[in-house]
Amino acid sequence: MRILIIDGQGGGIGARLVSLLRPRLPEGCELLCAGTNSLATSAMLKAGAARGATGENALCYNAQRADLILGPIGVILANGIMGEVSPAVASAVSGAECVKIFIPSPTCGTLIAGTEDCRLEEYLRRAVELALQELPKHGFASV
Repeated sequence: MRILIIDGQGGGIGARLVSLLRPRLPEGCELLCAGTNSLATSAMLKAGAARGATGENALCYNAQRADLILGPIGVILANGIMGEVSPAVASAVSGAECVKIFIPSPTCGTLIAGTEDCRLEEYLRRAVELALQELPKHGFASV
């Protein structure tokens, strides 16, 4: 199973997702990262992602190959994350056929009805739990 974590800017959300998810993944799950910039990619690699890539093409390519995608909601918004997400990236990520788990953020200018106001750490914890619930659908038992 190929899990892709996407982030931009300093990669803080992606790095935290990697550090929360990595120790809970069974053997055989590949945890990859893709950043809109090298700083974001580097942060996710330092947090424990197995491999990483940077830039528009890397994001588009890896989104199509992933079995599960996690990241901030801005990765599916054209010009999201302060303009770091190109329309092509937003289209590739939102159009990927896999399950996608997004972290809501009021800073992206998009509010999602039905989400409760939580601290970022709680949203990250919930995202990891949702990701772990997807493992059995791909033949993996959660650890």
